[in-house]
Amino acid sequence: NLAGDGRLRFSAVVGQPQTDSRFFSAPGRPTRDAAEQFARGLKGISIAAGIALVLTGILIFWYAPLHADQGMRQKIFYLHVPLAIVALCGFIAGGIMAIQYLRTRNPAWDLRSYVAIHMSLIFGVVVLLSGMLWAKSSWGTYWEWKEPTLVSFLIVFLIFAIYQPMRFAIEDPERQAQTAAVYAIVAGAFVPLNFIAVRLSQSLIHPRVLTATGDNLPTEMRLTFYAATIAAIPLSAARWTSAPPATPAPPQPRTVARSLP
Repeated sequence: NLAGDGRLRFSAVVGQPQTDSRFFSAPGRPTRDAAEQFARGLKGISIAAGIALVLTGILIFWYAPLHADQGMRQKIFYLHVPLAIVALCGFIAGGIMAIQYLRTRNPAWDLRSYVAIHMSLIFGVVVLLSGMLWAKSSWGTYWEWKEPTLVSFLIVFLIFAIYQPMRFAIEDPERQAQTAAVYAIVAGAFVPLNFIAVRLSQSLIHPRVLTATGDNLPTEMRLTFYAATIAAIPLSAARWTSAPPATPAPPQPRTVARSLP
């Protein structure tokens, strides 16, 4: 700004340091009560996730029968499909939480949306890698571009993979959260539309577990599949709750002014 004496005067506003609870745009810290409640909830969910994973492993290797054609390599199915389901649901949940952020402007919803999408991307990587290994052992090729199920999941994954670099390319925290929320909503709305399109298309080589008439699995495989899907939910929730929502606190700016002759 140009002062009355003709000298150029400028100021810089220095706010409170960022906290670990909101590592990308948090204005404040969680309260002690919120942190203690979060720790108790995280411990319970983590224990539930561990127990569910152990029980699922027992069902996979000692209860579910071997596939008549694929043998032991079919066991990848119990990792691949449940994580794909949870990942897609996580993308949709990220969009719903983004709507809540735009409605309330509460940074906690922005954080929840971010973590939900972040976890779904991690699961998506596991889904793609496990699917490629399973495809190679079953079909003799790592990928089939004519298969709508494979290509559609890859498209959804790539759409959400843009979310993080797009988000962190914006420096202003408020504009960053708003832009990311809008993107998450649009991308999340694409997921069910993409799922419907895939179900209406004709599968080339990828098996369809859930069909219009139900599943086509034997009883032991069906129960193991359901258990693996349920076990993936607390696994995702344990990571989702590992980022406690911050309690917004009003910034305490410090103005630093210098004058240039």
